[in-house]
Amino acid sequence: MVASSLPHSGSDGPDGSAALTLDDIRSAQKTLSGVSRVTALEGSRHLSALVGGPVLLKCENLQRTGSFKIRGAYTRIAAMPAAERARGVVAASAGNHAQGVALAASLLGVRSTVFMPVGAPLPKVAATREYGAEVRLHGQVVDETLRAAQEYAAGTGAVFIHPFDHPDIVAGQGTVGLEILEQCPDVRTVVVGVGGGGLAAGLALAVKSLRPDVRVVGVQAEGAAAYPPSLAAGRPVALESVSTMADGIKVGRPGDVPFKIVGELVDEVRTVSEDALSSALLLCLERAKLVVEPAGAAPVAALLSAPEDFEGPVVAVLSGGNVDPLVLQRTLRHGMAAAGRYLSLRLRLTDSPGALAALLGELSVADANVLDVSHVRTDPRLGLAEAEVELHLETKGPEHCAGVTASLRRSGYTVLD
Repeated sequence: MVASSLPHSGSDGPDGSAALTLDDIRSAQKTLSGVSRVTALEGSRHLSALVGGPVLLKCENLQRTGSFKIRGAYTRIAAMPAAERARGVVAASAGNHAQGVALAASLLGVRSTVFMPVGAPLPKVAATREYGAEVRLHGQVVDETLRAAQEYAAGTGAVFIHPFDHPDIVAGQGTVGLEILEQCPDVRTVVVGVGGGGLAAGLALAVKSLRPDVRVVGVQAEGAAAYPPSLAAGRPVALESVSTMADGIKVGRPGDVPFKIVGELVDEVRTVSEDALSSALLLCLERAKLVVEPAGAAPVAALLSAPEDFEGPVVAVLSGGNVDPLVLQRTLRHGMAAAGRYLSLRLRLTDSPGALAALLGELSVADANVLDVSHVRTDPRLGLAEAEVELHLETKGPEHCAGVTASLRRSGYTVLD
């Protein structure tokens, strides 16, 4: 069995806290009793068939506030001395951490202020206020928001609650790992999304301390994958830029506290594409009937991308379900396109009466559902007797897409894209 006590950089963490142990996570579990939910494990027949063994989904998207973040936030604030609580707490977040801190502080009777970017989704801003926080909108990007929150903490004495880089946060998130072992004692592989690393570190410490034979796989978005270069360098390395639809794991630098634990206990950190993320979100919605945000779907994306790499029983952690409806709409459309169920075409046809109707008739025969039509008749690129049409079609898969395109070409249409 691996050691259940792991040091951070040096002998202590950056805040002077002692090394995290399994007992810290068990203590956090007691603290969270009656506060956080023991979220369900739901089987997935589709993913099980792909992997060739049982796959279960750990539904933290159904946790209070819609993500696992309440676990770490409540553990952190509950451990603060009374004098610190009296000063209030402050956080910076675009969504999940904001809501977790707001609810945790309210439950503990602590005043909370949450800084959010100016462009934060309105549903997340409203939810954070409803959970009891004073919300201040500042900055266009999270880095600017973070600086504002830290300046507020320095000026008011409020305690800054970091989203992942604190031992109490990691311990709280680690309770997910304890629940997985209790709910699925024969688990062989746990797959978890990784941003700053708080959830992955806490989960890995809990799981490996009790079951060192279990493989723990972290998953990052390709456009925000700070852990692979950091692990290669042996220290946290900041990315120059990050770009992904998965806001929940869109972190440019690993946290100092979780980095050591992830490096020692997480067996692998792999990356997934934006196509894989959107396809995974679509699968969760259609097949599992679960609303999951892109970050929460990252473990499912890894399973879809390389099912043969995972030994069952597999537990995939759906870390959150707080997705803005507009983002959900765009992501689902992207997921349909990635799955070959959404086809965009641009083609030319003769500009004559009935030409567009004839085209739509061809698509009807091909059994393609027309979602949107854009008809351009005046463009310098077009001849006097030409028109250009852009079509958005719902299709049944890659083979159907190819068949629709081939059918249009056989009928004499010039397909440009």
